[in-house]
Amino acid sequence: MHSYGYAATLSAALNRDSARSRVKNETKEVAKTSGAAVKIENGAQPRTDNKHDRILHSAIEVFAENGYFNSRISDIAKKADVADGTIYLYFKNKEQILMAAIDYAFTIFMNAAQTEMATIADPRERLRRLAALHLESLGANRGLAMVFQTELRQSAKFLSEFSHHRLVAYFDLIRAVVRDGQASGQFRKEVSDKIFANCFFGALDAITTSWLLSERDYNLGLAADAIVDVVMNGMENRK
Repeated sequence: MHSYGYAATLSAALNRDSARSRVKNETKEVAKTSGAAVKIENGAQPRTDNKHDRILHSAIEVFAENGYFNSRISDIAKKADVADGTIYLYFKNKEQILMAAIDYAFTIFMNAAQTEMATIADPRERLRRLAALHLESLGANRGLAMVFQTELRQSAKFLSEFSHHRLVAYFDLIRAVVRDGQASGQFRKEVSDKIFANCFFGALDAITTSWLLSERDYNLGLAADAIVDVVMNGMENRK
């Protein structure tokens, strides 16, 4: 990912219009984040001089604490330890910060998922690992989970953009695993891979929401095997 130094930031500040034109390019850079990128840890600021990343981490915390609509740019700037005006060097408004933060986190997850899927041969084990990654990623950061499960869904526009640009890639990954299992004879061929993907994601999504609303704290990742077992009982070939 491109790194913005203090000199570059200062130079950009001298030309506000030029800086704002870089917003679209910045969003594209987020999509290129590798699995080795700074992880979004729960409640802790990343140790980085990259102001762009600090803003995204801080935005997730602020949105989770206050809700998207009640959050202010100044709140994000304060938590990121940057001036309010610095935010606008990277993002033109609060909506763009939300979508960039979600893209950032989701790209890290998808990179990890695709890498691990390539190392596992058995389709059933791939689904187990995918479920574990999904739940572990959100379970490790309650703020991130809150943004994904609630704030993203406050707006039909936000949800539509995320579904069309990001979620479709996740569903395609699930469907590819299912088709491999059908080709090998492990999964029933008459079951639609699209329907299975919706059931699989829906179960993970529902358990994450249940965890968020629960009054007791428990390891969300431990639910992965149970969910896969329930879903797979309807998918595996009966002998």
